[in-house]
Order: sequence, then C-alpha cells, then structure tokens
Amino acid sequence: MAHFNVNMPPRHLRTSDIAKAVGVHPNTVRLYEEWGYLSPVPRSHSGYRLFSEIHLDQMRLARTILNWPYPGGKTLVIELLYKSAAGDLGGASELAYTYLARVRAERTHAEAAIEFLEQWAHGQAIESMTAPLLIGKAAERLGVSVDRLRNWERNGLLDVPRNPDNSYRLYSAHEIGRARVIRMLIQTGYSLMSILRMLQHFDRGQTCALRDVLDTPHPDEDVHSAADRWISTLAALEQRVLDSIEQFKAMTNKHQK
Repeated sequence: MAHFNVNMPPRHLRTSDIAKAVGVHPNTVRLYEEWGYLSPVPRSHSGYRLFSEIHLDQMRLARTILNWPYPGGKTLVIELLYKSAAGDLGGASELAYTYLARVRAERTHAEAAIEFLEQWAHGQAIESMTAPLLIGKAAERLGVSVDRLRNWERNGLLDVPRNPDNSYRLYSAHEIGRARVIRMLIQTGYSLMSILRMLQHFDRGQTCALRDVLDTPHPDEDVHSAADRWISTLAALEQRVLDSIEQFKAMTNKHQK
C-alpha cells in the first residue's frame, strides 16, 4: 500500500507552466505579476519564481475579465484584480457583480437603440417639422456639431438635399429622423461601419433583419472591430463576467478546504 505524506509541501509551478496553462507568453505572466494582478510570488534560493495553484487561478481570472470593452471604464476591473491578488475574494466578487450590472446596462442601451431604429425603419414618424432646417439649426435640434453632420454625410450615412437656388443643405423630417437614429446608435457603441452597412441595406428597401445586418460584418470589410458587432460583443462580455463570478466561487471553495 502506498503511503502519502500529508505534510508534503505544495507543488510549485514555473512561469512556463502558468503561461502554458492559460495560453500566453511567459512575459505576460511576468507583466501580470508586475502590475499586481497576482499575489506576491516567492522566489527560490536561485531566484526562480515559485508559483502556486492560487497564482494559476488568479492568472485565469485576469485572462477572463481583461477584455475590451470596459463599460464605465477599466478602473473597476483593475480594482477587482487587485482585491483578488490581495486575497479579498469577497470584495472582488462584489465588484464583479457591480461590473455585471454595468455590462447589462450597456446591453440595455444597445437594445433600446435597435428598437428606436426599427420604429423609424418601419415608417413610424419620429420627427414633427413644418419646414426644412438649415444645417446650423439641424445641428442645434439634434444636439450635435455642424462638423458631425457633415462627417456623417461624407461617410455616406446621410444624403441631404440642397436648395437649388443657393445649394444650402435642407434637413426635412426625414433627414432629421435618420440623423437621430445614427446619433443614438453611435452613442450606444455601434461603429460607423456597422451603421453604414445597415443603412445601405435599408436604402435598398430591405427593412427586415436590420439588427442582424448591424451585427454582421461583410466578408470584404478589411478590418473588424468589436463595435462592428456590438450586440454580439456585449453578449460575449456579459458571459465573460459571469464566468469570472463562477471562478470566484470555485476559488473561494478551494481556499475554504
């Protein structure tokens, strides 16, 4: 019968072990230690880092939660990691739930913008005007700058008719309504590319599936950002935060044993 020494010291992990387990370069592990995302790592007599399973858990947590975007800013996430590194798992878990609320609020705003878009796209009047507005008055009504309106026009989001006598732009209820949709989508995180893609779809007479078009880059789009797939990005972010909360539960249970 084999006998095990219950007083055997815990197995130490090397920097390369931690890096391989989470799929990063060893330098990333060293940086996370330097930045305070991991508990202090003891050294051997020869100066080698002696990581433990706790450090591995902390590294996995950091890789889960450190993911753009950061609704409300990155400070809360960093504080969460600091608390975890200090052994305050309760405080870190509380901050994770606070962060979850922020992410869900961001998703709610993004969903509301889509509802506003769909109302407009299906012909529901969202603007009441008796006469067209010049660009200065249109900008004032929308709460944006004149340069912003011109930028939207240059990028193909707006096509504003001109007064044939003097070539001044004339913003009717249609253009103002469209600009309101553009502004709300931008304010809630959607990229100009995703909005342009959706509006081109709409301008071809296709008013269905605007949500899907807004969230699905074309294969020929050279560069994709998270904001080009904003709804999917926020859904994935929410799942990451939920995963981090489960990690806290597992870490707490492990420490209690």
